[in-house]
Amino acid sequence: MASEAGQRPNVVFVIVDDMNHYGFLHEQPGFKTPHLDRFRETAVTFPNAVCNAPACVPSRASFFSGLYPYTTGAYLNGCDPWEKPVMEDIESLPETFKRAGYQVWAGGKVFHSPISPERKKLAFDNEPKAGGFGPFLKEEDQIQTKWWGAGAWDGPDNDFPDTRNTDDAIAFLEEEHEDPFFLVLGLWRPHTPFTAPQRFFDLYDREELPFPPASFQSGDLADVPEKGVEIARIWGQRWEASGEANLEEWRDILWGYAACTSYADETTGRLLTALDESDYAENTIVIFVSDNGYHVGEKEHFEKSTLWSASARIPFAVRLPGQKNGGSVSNATVGLIDLYPTLVDYCQLPSPPQELDGISMRKALEKPKSKWKRPAITVFEENYFSASDGKYRYIQYDDGTEELYDRSKDPHEFQNLASNPEFKPIKARFQKWIPEKWETSLGGRKG
Repeated sequence: MASEAGQRPNVVFVIVDDMNHYGFLHEQPGFKTPHLDRFRETAVTFPNAVCNAPACVPSRASFFSGLYPYTTGAYLNGCDPWEKPVMEDIESLPETFKRAGYQVWAGGKVFHSPISPERKKLAFDNEPKAGGFGPFLKEEDQIQTKWWGAGAWDGPDNDFPDTRNTDDAIAFLEEEHEDPFFLVLGLWRPHTPFTAPQRFFDLYDREELPFPPASFQSGDLADVPEKGVEIARIWGQRWEASGEANLEEWRDILWGYAACTSYADETTGRLLTALDESDYAENTIVIFVSDNGYHVGEKEHFEKSTLWSASARIPFAVRLPGQKNGGSVSNATVGLIDLYPTLVDYCQLPSPPQELDGISMRKALEKPKSKWKRPAITVFEENYFSASDGKYRYIQYDDGTEELYDRSKDPHEFQNLASNPEFKPIKARFQKWIPEKWETSLGGRKG
């Protein structure tokens, strides 16, 4: 039982996919996330938190290794880092937990890149079930492909891997555990395809969702360097098919994203309810994050893989045992990179063989108003750098071109201030954090 597991806390780690702040911080009116709203009342929330790579595979490689992408070369989707020699001597977070005597359970989308059978044995006590991205869109709901569009699913909930994997996670929490545990649940939604059970579409009146998003401004790329425009056009066909020129299709995308966000909210709520009703509630750290942010039209872009805040900022909240400091907000510019050292700290884990790039968040969690000493850093490809101190966001591309936004006055990053000499000292402050060495890319694809 929990009391027999000693003082080391259990950990429940929920990773959603492609969730932005539309619902989590209600930065887009109308989104319904009641379960996450309740969770935030028990946790410390970090509104300035970022992913360290704005795409699934490199983001997960970063927080599971505790290393920035520029340390490993894992910048892009499709790089399959855990199969590369660079990761041979790097211990993943689940491996460290298991080596420390924790029972490690995982289900759903976890690494999202291949790991060897040997590595699975070192990392997990179960055989993680993934389940894939489906169900896919019905043909009548598709815009160009089965991946893009929005449509309700009229089959049972367990057609979705998120439902099945959450059922399995709940069953694990209902068991008796002599050892402390590390439970990782990776939800596929709200990632495309924008399908969800019918009731989540029924939550919303498609015509009444505020539209277009307040975070969009026509012609917004006019002051963006060419490298930034190139990134915005990674999925150019989606913007052309369902953006400013096709507002009804854009409205469908917003509706589908809202429905899938609410589905992820309810699924997370089911797991948290099971935890709260279990013997482990008082001695468990709960972490809720997204692997990256998400554009729903901002900067003439859908999806992620940019250095703007829409891609970089993520839902991020941590509940401490006993719900200490529940309902607090910390403005610390933390990143997913900081989870590994934080858990080493709180769970008394042995140090991994690699020197971790992140910082323990203990001070920010114990004293949410305390200052944080490092900006929030997100990188994409070699020498594509961005950082934020909560007030400003700075971007530098590999050709030296720049962007700078004052988010306190311009939260949607419409006005690029980089060419204004008045802001040269602010840019210089961020430039000190640009790494001197960037590991050669392991390859992959931008989109």
